[in-house]
Amino acid sequence: QLQFVESGGDLAQPGGSLSLSCAPSGFTLDFVAIGWFRQAPGKEREGVSCIDLRDGRRYVEDSVKGRFSTSTDIAKSTVFLQLNNLQVDDTGVYQCAPVGGCSVDYGLGPYLSGYWGQGTQVTVSS
Repeated sequence: QLQFVESGGDLAQPGGSLSLSCAPSGFTLDFVAIGWFRQAPGKEREGVSCIDLRDGRRYVEDSVKGRFSTSTDIAKSTVFLQLNNLQVDDTGVYQCAPVGGCSVDYGLGPYLSGYWGQGTQVTVSS
């Protein structure tokens, strides 16, 4: 099964930081763009950020703008999500997936199904 493996989630205090990683398991990072998603307890999965692997363009949702940022290390086939100034509402399972595109004009493109991994748990609590 083709899936991404996420890591880096942890328990953090409000105002703290975490660095999440996402890498493909058994295949290469050969996609147009990668998106980061999160799912809070009792809520639907939402996209929070993405990066275009062709030109490095990035997008972050307004809810996390100025606090989250996405980057990539193509040589290591790894995509990162830096979470700063964490808030309680950032709690959730974070996952990455290939998306059809990434642009400040339209945000995250539709995700490509079949690549979801287990995700990594981020819990923000004092």
